[in-house]
Amino acid sequence: MNIVFTTYLPEEGFAGLQGHELIMPRIDSGQFSQEELRERLRDADILVATFDYAIPSILLSEAQNLKLISNFGSGYNNLPIEYCREHGIRVTNTPQPVIEPTAEHAWALLHCLAHRVSELDRRLRLPKRDGIRFGVMQNLGTSLYGKTLGIIGMGNIGQAIARRAVASGMRVIYHNRHHLPVEKESIYNARYVSLNELLSESDVVSLNLPYTPETRHIINEAALKMMKSTALLINTARGAHVDEQALVKALENEEIAGAALDVYENEPMISEGLLKLNNVVLSPHIGTGTWEGRIDMCRCVTDNILNYINKNIHLLNSVV
Repeated sequence: MNIVFTTYLPEEGFAGLQGHELIMPRIDSGQFSQEELRERLRDADILVATFDYAIPSILLSEAQNLKLISNFGSGYNNLPIEYCREHGIRVTNTPQPVIEPTAEHAWALLHCLAHRVSELDRRLRLPKRDGIRFGVMQNLGTSLYGKTLGIIGMGNIGQAIARRAVASGMRVIYHNRHHLPVEKESIYNARYVSLNELLSESDVVSLNLPYTPETRHIINEAALKMMKSTALLINTARGAHVDEQALVKALENEEIAGAALDVYENEPMISEGLLKLNNVVLSPHIGTGTWEGRIDMCRCVTDNILNYINKNIHLLNSVV
């Protein structure tokens, strides 16, 4: 098989594809340009696309032999799904390897925000320490023990975060398209609530749901006004879940206490207001970004390709 990659990825993760022709950018260039990719796709049987590389349908129109897109990532907003469906191109993703790294990162962002770690680190490095004083009642953060974590989207990542919350002595409530089975709820002692109840009761709101047109701006001006003035917002899911301008306004007016974001509405652009606020923690879409996670994702891509080639269709992480 002729397998084309949009992006350089660790080659050790693709050892199982020996015997197939792998066409990958050099590590120093990082990614093929769209023109370079178009040229290589003309003879491609399989495309390995990464979640940060947008593939317009016109780019696929000349790829007459293309049978499979094995996407490197859980989300697939980078792909023209309807075009693939109409033209019989199967699409797979890598949902399992992203679970624990994303939950770890959400948890790290939460602790960083609650204990003001990045804010105080940043200010200590400024001339005259930006007025920071050491003292018993100085620079106080917020404890998480005994607080309520509201999880919007109780899938695998939401449940991995819930597991960490329970271990830290937090209460868990959640809103989801469907109730979890009772035995699952009992593991986390989690309670299903409406979205409005979750927003008004939670000390921390964590977004862990997939993006759909219905979930765009699920956190908007009205939602932010329902939250406690002491509440913290964590988003490691999709940037468009949050109306960033409404969030900036809520933070500036102290309608909520803080936000930690790994994803952005107009990524890679970040709203200027967020960059200026001390009660905000930002990271550059690195929720799955660990060495171990990347290698596991490569292996999942490999498994999807081999299962497709070997006609083990029931084993595919199939999107289309």
